[in-house]
Amino acid sequence: MKNSKLPFAILLCLSLGLAPFFPEPHIWGKLKWIAGGANGMGPMDWFDVLLHGAPWVYLIYLLIKTFANKAQ
Repeated sequence: MKNSKLPFAILLCLSLGLAPFFPEPHIWGKLKWIAGGANGMGPMDWFDVLLHGAPWVYLIYLLIKTFANKAQ
């Protein structure tokens, strides 16, 4: 069974998940900030992580679901 939601999830990751793209993808900068101790992060920064991270969580969920169904 082909998962038709997968291309949409990939599109979300490449657009909202990475935007803005320069000087580095926004989610990457936030993850580095968190890995560095998250000093100075306010509620808006955490919401930003949630917003830009949600497409990635959705893609990972779909991939796990797809591979679990193939294993059965």
